[in-house]
Amino acid sequence: MLLEIKNLDAGYGDIQVLWDLSIQISEGQIVALVGSNGAGKSTLLKVISGLLPPYRGEIFFEGQNITQLPSKDIVGCGIIQVPEGRRLFPQMTVEENLLMGAFRRKKARDLDSELDKVYDIFPRLRERRGQQAGSMSGGEQQMCAIARGLMGAPRLLLIDEMSLGLAPVVVDDLIDIVKDINAKGTSVLLVEQDVQLALDNSHYGYVLSTGRLAMEGPSRELLQNKEIKDIYLGL
Repeated sequence: MLLEIKNLDAGYGDIQVLWDLSIQISEGQIVALVGSNGAGKSTLLKVISGLLPPYRGEIFFEGQNITQLPSKDIVGCGIIQVPEGRRLFPQMTVEENLLMGAFRRKKARDLDSELDKVYDIFPRLRERRGQQAGSMSGGEQQMCAIARGLMGAPRLLLIDEMSLGLAPVVVDDLIDIVKDINAKGTSVLLVEQDVQLALDNSHYGYVLSTGRLAMEGPSRELLQNKEIKDIYLGL
């Protein structure tokens, strides 16, 4: 088991958002976390990343209790988040943004080889390595955000709303890249409002509804569930 979340409650001040949430991610999986806007998906990512302390519950990563670790140490464990909205440094070049993702790397001599690996995955970024990140298209910026995450050498990559605001053909390219990243050994938690996209391209799925776990199971089985079809897919 790579990540295990047990009986998690979390929120903001007096406003509770997550209720008794338990989730597991096995090594090598793409796991989908789906639900409508406001279901609590991004709040869960903040808790996993150490940006929001939980009210109750525990989080284990590779058997280590990381519930109280600061975010920088969680990154050091190998949990990297690609945030919603990409959050690039727009005035910095593509390559400067990528290097920011490697801020915890201790050996600077390794960075050139890591950049080459990332550029092999995203050849378009190699072409634009000297371009200001904010001047690129939305799809290219999302590539840059994922690539920046990879520069941190993640064991688990948390991707928040990757498809938001992007054309379907761009999303198709990005999901192929995510599956390739997973095939090379990085586990992925794919957080999406697009339920069809997430479940079509994952091994296992969790469905959140108003901060509670409404359903879970192998992604193919969830896609055939009548409630999922009625509520989320409009079938």
